[in-house]
Parts: sequence; C-alpha cells; structure tokens
Amino acid sequence: MTQEIKAPVPPFTADTAAQKVRMAEDAWNLRDPDRVALVYTEDTVWRNRAEFPQGREQVRQFLQRKWAKELDYRLIKELWAFTDNRIAVRFAYEWHDDSGQWFRSYGNENWEFNPQGFMQRRFARINDLPIKQKQRLFHWPLGRRPDDHAGLSDLGL
Repeated sequence: MTQEIKAPVPPFTADTAAQKVRMAEDAWNLRDPDRVALVYTEDTVWRNRAEFPQGREQVRQFLQRKWAKELDYRLIKELWAFTDNRIAVRFAYEWHDDSGQWFRSYGNENWEFNPQGFMQRRFARINDLPIKQKQRLFHWPLGRRPDDHAGLSDLGL
C-alpha cells in the first residue's frame, strides 16, 4: 500500500516552507472544512484559542463552526521561521459577525509535520480587534488572495 504524500515534505527549506504557508493560506481562504481537514493527520492535535480539537474529524467540525461565524473571511499568512519539520507563521484575517461588526484577527501559529507532509500539531494564538468597515485592508473577492495583493509586511501588519 502506498502512503499518501502532501508535498512539500520535511525537512523544509526557505522555499518549501514558504510554499507550505501559501498553500495553507489558499486552502483556508476557500473556507471548505472538508477539504482543509484533509491536510492534517488523522490524529492531529490543535490548540486554537480556548478550543483543543483532536483528530481530523474534530478539526473539520471546528472549521465548520468557525466559518459559519466568521463571515466574508479573508486571510493572509506569512512565514516567520522554519526548521526541519516545523514552521512558524504569523497571520491576520478580516471577517464580520452576523451583526455586521468587522474584526481583524491577528495571530501566530506553530506547525509540526509528519514525514509525509501532513500537519500533526497546530498551536495558534489569536487576538481579535474590532474595526470599522472603512479600516479594512483585505478587499479581494472571496477565495484565494491574488498574487499581486500586498502581504502582511507590505501592509504594515
């Protein structure tokens, strides 16, 4: 039986780590819990704010709840550091709740991958800042961030 591979795989280089980060950003911007959950190991362990999903199915359920609450979600991730099978990321995303209040959520993630390139551990720290609609910086159509759209550093975030 052939084992599935989720390239790029560790050990990471600057290029492959950046590629992995952009792939994650692209997937999350699609807001498809079924698809996104498939990049995590069956026994993945997470810490996300006060939630601690364990296993791919709990991650999928977590993502369903997340994107049902965080409307018009747009995310930018940026590689911070990497080594062997770990990547550190900083990110920001904008969204609004069902009352129309906009937020910019800032955070950091630490990722650990298995040899096949699936994420086995994800630890996230996130802070939400209420913003006015005129303060928004992420204006691309829902879905993948265009290649020519500014990143976090370019936006001063």
